[in-house]
Amino acid sequence: MSWIETDGALVRTFQTPDFLTAYNLVSALVRPAEDLNHHPDIAFGWGYVRVTLTTHDAGGITELDHRLAQVIDLVVKTLIL
Repeated sequence: MSWIETDGALVRTFQTPDFLTAYNLVSALVRPAEDLNHHPDIAFGWGYVRVTLTTHDAGGITELDHRLAQVIDLVVKTLIL
């Protein structure tokens, strides 16, 4: 599954084998978000992490959202989900 554009946001859900892996994925996303000064909405639980990207002050999706989505995809690849 890839990023889906919905309601003015990019959304992607990553499947994980357990809760600890979901938590570790969320933790791994903190530094890249801080580096870009762009902070996603994240929901997670047993077996999933859902990331929502939007630029609130721009009222929708911007290049920054696309850039963070690419970085998130790279982070996920390093975790071998």
